[in-house]
Amino acid sequence: MSLTREEVEKIALLARLEISDEEMSGFVENLSNIIDFVEQLAAAPVDGVTPMAHPLDMHQRLRADDVSEADQRDLFQQNAPAVEAGLYLVPRVIE
Repeated sequence: MSLTREEVEKIALLARLEISDEEMSGFVENLSNIIDFVEQLAAAPVDGVTPMAHPLDMHQRLRADDVSEADQRDLFQQNAPAVEAGLYLVPRVIE
């Protein structure tokens, strides 16, 4: 399927793109090639093909869920201007 100049102008208007007359022929050709390629991909036989998330049979290696640092909340909250019940108190910014 090949696009016409009017169709590309309409697409450019909807996308709020300003395309000069010199660039227009290139856009018409390139967009037509893209649409032809998508049609070619859509025509590929995919009957019986199982959808997959990744082409390789790989599994995500996860690290162990172990505690690696000690709890230092009390130490850090010593530097805070206001703390209550283990929480930092900040000035109200929304009324």
